[in-house]
Amino acid sequence: MMRMLALLLCTVIGVVSGQTPYDSLYLKSAVYRNLVGQQALSRITSADIVFLGNSITYGGNWSELLGRERVVNRGIGGDNTVGMLHRLQYVYRLQPKLCFIMAGINDLYADAPVATIVANYTAIIDTLQAHRIAPVIQSTLYVNPKWKRAAEKNLQVTELNLRLKELAQQRGLVFIDVNAVLSSGGMLSEQYTTDGVHLTHEAYARWRELLLSFLSTARY
Repeated sequence: MMRMLALLLCTVIGVVSGQTPYDSLYLKSAVYRNLVGQQALSRITSADIVFLGNSITYGGNWSELLGRERVVNRGIGGDNTVGMLHRLQYVYRLQPKLCFIMAGINDLYADAPVATIVANYTAIIDTLQAHRIAPVIQSTLYVNPKWKRAAEKNLQVTELNLRLKELAQQRGLVFIDVNAVLSSGGMLSEQYTTDGVHLTHEAYARWRELLLSFLSTARY
């Protein structure tokens, strides 16, 4: 009887809260399911560079921005590090040399702990390296004050980026600080955002400069 009451209580709490657990949020997204389905249908069999991320990555036409043909965008709007971890096959089956990663802001807005995000990042890196792909970690972008909970989340972004930079150093990976050109005072500059989090074409131009500099120096 007590066990039945406990189960009933858990069910009621779940209904009242109406919240989807963080580790399955990505499955609730119709956008995620649609784009993963398209990635599964893709007839592209190889690439030199893959971009992995959320809507901020998805918003960039990276092949045209970099002036390279063998570049594939694997960004999905609303995605978090859990969702990315579950679709890595659509990265490594292309056998790219590099994978640029930008993630974390959607995790933070789902109130995931920074330690959990770093653990997911580590799993992504481990998987890519197991397939002989060089991961490049890009800083999680700040949001502008016009975006919800900006002050709180920007503090967490700072903490996350410190941890990601440490992770890159520990693993001998490249860390590219995109905030260095898009943010000021610990927040995304208003001139570079359309709504407080998503980017203008001017922002993508500044971001591109960083990537082209890296690619030129690294001779990729």
